[in-house]
Amino acid sequence: MTTAIYSHPDCQRHDMGDWHPESPARLQAIADQLIGSHISDLLEHREAPLVALADLERNHSRNAIAIVRDNVPAPGGTYPIDGDTSLNAWSWLAAQRAAGAAVAATDAVIDGEIDNAFCSVRPPGHHARPVEPMGFCLFNNVAVAAKHALDARGLARVAIVDFDVHHGNGTEEAFRDEPRALMVSFFQHPFYPYTEPEPITANLVNVPVPLATKGDAVRKIVTEQWLPALHAFKPEMIFISAGFDAHREDDIGGMGLVEADYAWMTERVMEVARLYGKGRIVSCLEGGYNLSALGRSVVAHLKALAEI
Repeated sequence: MTTAIYSHPDCQRHDMGDWHPESPARLQAIADQLIGSHISDLLEHREAPLVALADLERNHSRNAIAIVRDNVPAPGGTYPIDGDTSLNAWSWLAAQRAAGAAVAATDAVIDGEIDNAFCSVRPPGHHARPVEPMGFCLFNNVAVAAKHALDARGLARVAIVDFDVHHGNGTEEAFRDEPRALMVSFFQHPFYPYTEPEPITANLVNVPVPLATKGDAVRKIVTEQWLPALHAFKPEMIFISAGFDAHREDDIGGMGLVEADYAWMTERVMEVARLYGKGRIVSCLEGGYNLSALGRSVVAHLKALAEI
C-alpha cells in the first residue's frame, strides 16, 4: 500500500489562543508520534496546496467563504466568528491548505498515484455548514473533497464515514438531499452542536450514542448499521472524517474508545473500499484534543491504512 500524508506549516499558524483545545500543538503531536512509532518514513509526505475557489464554492456559499477571507485580522489580532471559533492572520491560508489537502489527496487517489491518504490538517471541517463556519471549523474539508470527486471527477457514488465524538452537522446538511452520497456516523448525544438526531434514511445513517459509550457498542453499530448501508450503497470512494475525541482519555467528550477501536473501524472501511471503490480512501483530521491520545490514535489509523 502507498499511503500519503498531506500537511503544511500554514496549518499550524492558525491559532485561536493558548486556552483553545483546537491548537497548533495537535499537528506537532501527530508528527512526533509518527516519528516515535517509526512509521513516518513509511508514508509518502506531500505538501497541501491551496484550494481552488471553485472547489470551495461547490459546498459553501460565497458569503460563507467571505466570512473567512474578508475578516482576517492584522498580525497579533483576532476576529471572532462564534464563541469558540475565531480567525488570526493565518486562518484564511490555513483553511485553504486544509481544504486543498483534501482535494489534492482525492485527485491523487483517483489518478492511482497513491492508494489512500490522510490529511493532517487544521482547522477541522465537519461542523462547517454550507452557509457559515462554526464549531472550530471554517470550511468542510471532507464535504469539499467529496463534491469534487462527484462533480469534477465524475464518480457516481461516494460515502463519508465520521467517527468524531461530535455530530458532523455541516456534513449532514451538505449531503442530506444528495442521493450520490451516503454518510454514516455515530456521535455522543446530547452534546455539541446540540442538533436533534434525524431519522436514519437511505443516505444518512447517523447514530446517536449516550455518554460513556465504549468500543464494544461502537463496533456493534458499525457491524449492524454502518456496514449493511455501505454494502448496499457500493461507494466508489470513501472519505473519513477522522475525529479522535471519542477516545477515553479525551476530556472534551465522554466516550470510551481506544486506539484498537480506531484501527478496527479503519480496517472495516478499507474492506468496503476494496470491494466497490478500488480501495480509494481519503481521511481528514477532525477532532482529538488529548495530545498523547490523538497521536497514538492517528498512528493506529495510519498503520491500518498503510497495512503496516
